[in-house]
Amino acid sequence: MIEIAPLAFMRGRTLSKAAILLDEAQNATAMQMKMFLTRLGEGSRMMVNGDPTQTDLAPGQKSGLSEAIALLGQLEPIGHVRFRHGDVVRHDLVRRIVEAYEAAKATGRTDGDR
Repeated sequence: MIEIAPLAFMRGRTLSKAAILLDEAQNATAMQMKMFLTRLGEGSRMMVNGDPTQTDLAPGQKSGLSEAIALLGQLEPIGHVRFRHGDVVRHDLVRRIVEAYEAAKATGRTDGDR
């Protein structure tokens, strides 16, 4: 059985004998991420994915994904995979667009600076 459930409907549940996936986790708050991770039940596997560089949270709100990586990165048996540019297959123009944004960020140039 496949169930799709928003984070708001996860509170109070324990997910046993399940494969659990949280997609776009960079947009989960720290409180939502803790609540999600603690739903893990017996015989379950949990996968959390997201791009910490593309958080859409309100300014000042901490990404639960970034916090979880920092807090749980060394906790056994939790694994963490960080994809690099060479791991992501995209249209060449998309790759160049991402590189341009990253270069602007590295030099401190903003959208209005020329």
